[in-house]
Amino acid sequence: MKDKRHQLGRDSEQLAALYLQEHGYEIIQHNFRTRFGEIDIIARENKTIVFIEVKSRTSANYGYAVQALTRKQQLRLSKTALTYLHQNHLKNQSARFDVVAIQKDPQSGIDIRLIKNAFEFYL
Repeated sequence: MKDKRHQLGRDSEQLAALYLQEHGYEIIQHNFRTRFGEIDIIARENKTIVFIEVKSRTSANYGYAVQALTRKQQLRLSKTALTYLHQNHLKNQSARFDVVAIQKDPQSGIDIRLIKNAFEFYL
């Protein structure tokens, strides 16, 4: 079960990266990890650093992908993003959080939604 979930996550992140590139994002890094957590994709859109969380679901049994980001996860992502900005000397860089929500359904196919500015930094 865990392997299927991890494979779904990897496949979804690859799909999200392709989608983002088609929409003008330049991918900088995949799976940036710190002790606080992990950011799935870090990209640049114009002059803005974008931290992207990819959420995917294969059914609506546990809610839709777009609903899957909790406040606790947002806090962890904020701390991880601040670490990235600090480590890369990007203190004054414009940055935001986007979410790519991927809903896979055997009957209707794949629905990909990009939510820009999905949430604010939490400190």
